[in-house]
Amino acid sequence: MSEEIARLYDAYAAGLYRYALMLLGDRALAEDAIHQVFSRMVAAASSRIDRPDHYLRRAVRNECYTLLRRRRDDAVDDRPLLEPVDGASVDHDERLAIEAALRELPVDQREVLTLKVYEGLTFREIAEVTDAPLNTVASRYRYAIDKMRAALDVRIR
Repeated sequence: MSEEIARLYDAYAAGLYRYALMLLGDRALAEDAIHQVFSRMVAAASSRIDRPDHYLRRAVRNECYTLLRRRRDDAVDDRPLLEPVDGASVDHDERLAIEAALRELPVDQREVLTLKVYEGLTFREIAEVTDAPLNTVASRYRYAIDKMRAALDVRIR
């Protein structure tokens, strides 16, 4: 079973970390969330998971929201949320503007935006992961895009 968990970690940890980072906005907390999820899997080694990608994303999401409830009054990590893709040239000021706009989004909107844009999930898949109605997911995405446009339009001018 530990070989299976190691395989799952290799396959999913990087994407789950990016997801947790976008939800939490804090690298250390994102690492903690991933660690907690995989630690629980090791502890419950006897259980079989039918759809590990869905299970892991939901488990990370739940852990992130638990951590968010605990840290409401703590200082926010201001290190970058986004990491440039290898070989991509990104203007430093534009990256900072995008990150600032992302941080201004409510967590539920940032989550939907992350799952749609960075993870490539459909609205239906996002609704399953977040346990939210399909229309709510679509609305959160639309609101996030509108807020990002407004924030970036003001900063880039």
